Amino acid sequence: MATRFKSPLNSSRSQFHTDSFQQALARWNRTRLEPGFPDDAPKAMDRDLPMQRLELAFLQDLRAEVRDAAAAAPTDPTGFVAWFEELERTGPGQHDPLFDWLEHEATLDDLKYYLTQEAAGEAGFDDLVAMTQVRVPDRAKLELARNYWDEMGRGNPKGMHGPMLHFVVGELGLEPSIETTVWESLALANAMTAMASSRNWTWHSVGALGVIELTAPARSAATGRAMRRLGLDAKTRRYFDLHATLDIKHSEEWNKEAILPLVFDPEQGARRATAMAEGALMRLECGRRCFERYRSALWS
Repeated sequence: MATRFKSPLNSSRSQFHTDSFQQALARWNRTRLEPGFPDDAPKAMDRDLPMQRLELAFLQDLRAEVRDAAAAAPTDPTGFVAWFEELERTGPGQHDPLFDWLEHEATLDDLKYYLTQEAAGEAGFDDLVAMTQVRVPDRAKLELARNYWDEMGRGNPKGMHGPMLHFVVGELGLEPSIETTVWESLALANAMTAMASSRNWTWHSVGALGVIELTAPARSAATGRAMRRLGLDAKTRRYFDLHATLDIKHSEEWNKEAILPLVFDPEQGARRATAMAEGALMRLECGRRCFERYRSALWS
């Protein structure tokens, strides 16, 4: 029997903070983003419309949580980039004690739990960038293209980032699945997919993707050091060791070549800045919830 949810007009936060809601959204995203055929289109339209309403209500709820904080961000280009970069130090969930613990104390089973949850909630950075870049201004579009090309291993299959993560999953015998993933991790992936796939949330997606590049290096470095301490070889660590260094450069270029020129626009710059601030904070809040949930599971 299909899971029934409340009307988005009458939804409450408790509805979104459940396994059933986030699992249903995750299963829908997995299905709707698969390549299909024209004969499937009528059925897909019937399937997608009610889910799109629920997805929108979910995004609106996330946005409501961060709207006041985002409204306080500067909207001039220099001020906004400075505010954005400060999120690495003071943003929600940043430098959570989970990562120091993973690096120095976690067992291999602890690490496997963390990696399984993260792998199951991975939305696919390459696809998110590809969806976001549609019809954005040229300078930002070029930066997103360069980022995408790096994600694609610059044309070398062995350098593609997605398969690197899949290798970790296989090498460690992890079995990520929607049904065994905490709702917080699914919510993060669902939020990123929702923003990237809707043109009304494009600037939010730019902010959310940019803040991933900004904040991932520290988490990746801690995870890579945990893997080294636990005796995992360089090939297994490669995905995390790579992102510990490469994303620093990615973040610098994203901020300079995408965010800065988008805010410079005389007509839409201020609105874009606020939207990017909201998207960044939405992504960080989702991450903060994940880290708290992981700690509660691992430290109990």
